[in-house]
Amino acid sequence: MNRKELDEAADKLEGVLDAHNIGARVTGGNVTPRWIQFNVQPAPGVKISKIESISREIAVALGADKARVTTAGTQIRIEVPRSDPAPVALLRMMARLPMTSVPKGSAVLGLADDGAPLLVRLPSPDVAHVLVSGTTGSGKTAIVQTMIMSLALLHHRRQMQFVLIDPKGRSFDALSALPHLLRPIVSKPGEAVSVLGEMVTMMERRDAERVCEPRIVIVIDELADLVASGGAEVVASIERLVQRGREAGIHVIGATQKPSSSVLGPIMKANFPVRLIGRVVSADDARVAAGVGGTGAEKLQGTGDFIAVTNGGNIRFQAAYSVASEMAGLTQRLHEGVPGAELIREVGTVIRTAAADDARAELEKAIRKLPRAGSNFALAN
Repeated sequence: MNRKELDEAADKLEGVLDAHNIGARVTGGNVTPRWIQFNVQPAPGVKISKIESISREIAVALGADKARVTTAGTQIRIEVPRSDPAPVALLRMMARLPMTSVPKGSAVLGLADDGAPLLVRLPSPDVAHVLVSGTTGSGKTAIVQTMIMSLALLHHRRQMQFVLIDPKGRSFDALSALPHLLRPIVSKPGEAVSVLGEMVTMMERRDAERVCEPRIVIVIDELADLVASGGAEVVASIERLVQRGREAGIHVIGATQKPSSSVLGPIMKANFPVRLIGRVVSADDARVAAGVGGTGAEKLQGTGDFIAVTNGGNIRFQAAYSVASEMAGLTQRLHEGVPGAELIREVGTVIRTAAADDARAELEKAIRKLPRAGSNFALAN
């Protein structure tokens, strides 16, 4: 969708609002890989509920199957899905990040709904550990793979190491050759119990020695299933790791389809400051996953549409993605000793070369919002 089409869509939106006697004007917006967002400034006295009540009429006018009304500060934001949604390619995104300013210990998540890159810094006291939730098809396993792959590309093995626990035995296959692995991928519940116990012992030793390097990231797919099969021993080990691990440089990323409070209650309470939530079945599931109500996670679209919940609020984002063959290729090259920074630069060179003949080359210069002269829109592809 080009700038002219965006301006025409904004005119149509204002026309619908005017037809329903709603005083408001479109002041700008964003185009993200999944959504077209319009920032609407209402006249004094206009109720949000009145705009919400005509969301179907707005959708029809804009040729979409739905329209979502949210707030952004003093403005109202109206979103409609793009007719041509596109995934956020992890390597392309990383190639356009200013690498010198990426904080140490950061993992890439994707693009926030304002078009800015979203990263999470694990060593931060406000992060430390991350819980990922979402049903089948939400992109839960894919975003965990993205976090692992981005950390591996941004850090040498002497800075970052992984313990991958995969009860399904297939989630991390493409990452099995990573040189950053502290041990081979763990897939058997009995072995997972033993490994988690070893991690607790290591945490206590590192804590006593005041050692926090290299950072060790323990990634557990299907966390609830592991807790159910491993019992109290698994719960006790994970609980100790998430309570005391950060100062020893140990972080836990857990992923689960349904974070049942009856299964994960002792682990979840205040121990996962950051929650990444994909599509869930109900508002109750969203509340349990987020630890707070009102996130709207039950309305997410799936396939990488996520909400990051932190102490500072909620951020909606589209998760970055890397296909299995690409991850396997990158993993192999890292195993061969090619630095991650070089692999990222290679992709950046390809992007710049391809952009030479691209009519949209100006939009490839940066991943952040790019204000355009004569338009209030910013495209972030």
